[in-house]
Amino acid sequence: MYDVFLFAVLPYLAVVVAVLGGVHRYRTNRFSYSTLSSQLLENRKLFWGSVPWHYGIVVVLFAHLIGFLVPGMWASLTATPTALYTIELIGFTFGLAALIGLCVLIVRRFTTERILAVTSPMDGVLLVALLVQVALGFWVSLAYRWGADWYIDTAVPWLISLVSLSPQTHYISALPFAVKAHMLNGFVVIALFPFSRLVHLIMFPFWYLWRPYQLQIRNTVRQAH
Repeated sequence: MYDVFLFAVLPYLAVVVAVLGGVHRYRTNRFSYSTLSSQLLENRKLFWGSVPWHYGIVVVLFAHLIGFLVPGMWASLTATPTALYTIELIGFTFGLAALIGLCVLIVRRFTTERILAVTSPMDGVLLVALLVQVALGFWVSLAYRWGADWYIDTAVPWLISLVSLSPQTHYISALPFAVKAHMLNGFVVIALFPFSRLVHLIMFPFWYLWRPYQLQIRNTVRQAH
């Protein structure tokens, strides 16, 4: 019964909250779709935290995404021991980098007075959720080895069943608690997405790629002369 609610109902609730929350925030306060960068308030610790965090989390998320989108190719990559060891080592390294970087960012945010003054309660909730997620992922990679291999036989078919609106919890019902918590907390982060700084990720200004280069300003300058 618990598995049905946690792994067949809660994921959909998280996605609904994320979508409706994002739409509501955009319609009522679209100018808040920003990272609210604190770089001007403190830059040194930001560099040492942001670089390993971003590089680490991007690589880890990319590996998860590839396994989900093309499980056949991923299975081929992990079919040989050498390739599996290499992928596990890369994942472990970048996961550790993400964890260290996030810890630096958390310490920076709550020990620098100027940054703490502009930190909202939701920032704290988001950072805790991200820390739990990354720490659980790192623990899983350390305690339950060869996740790159069994991931495509457990989490991937479960996620595919969710996408196909036919959730099948038996794929993950026998997994260890830490693995299940890692999966569930991922949906907690998704639910928090529209209420946090992360929402800026869906507002990347792609239109800048084809916008004319400051035509109005150039024309104004020409008219002034």
